[in-house]
Amino acid sequence: MSNLPSQHQPDHPNPDHGPFVTIDVNASPVQIHRGHQTVAQIKTAAGVALAEVLTQIIDGKIIELPDDGGVTLKGGEQFVSHVRSGAGS
Repeated sequence: MSNLPSQHQPDHPNPDHGPFVTIDVNASPVQIHRGHQTVAQIKTAAGVALAEVLTQIIDGKIIELPDDGGVTLKGGEQFVSHVRSGAGS
């Protein structure tokens, strides 16, 4: 049995190095800890209201992230928030 870390090729072409990475939220750079972060943690770090929807842009596609979801951050990821749409009262 070995305790050596497994070799992993990054999915992102130029991942940041170090414990913190830079992501873009609403076209503004945000410094956040590398690795798995919840959607709520990303919203909080970016100053986005928790009531808003957070979407991630991946290969030109907009992916809506569930409020109870998470993302593994490597640096350079792009997110956009918007007011939640739905039935009015």
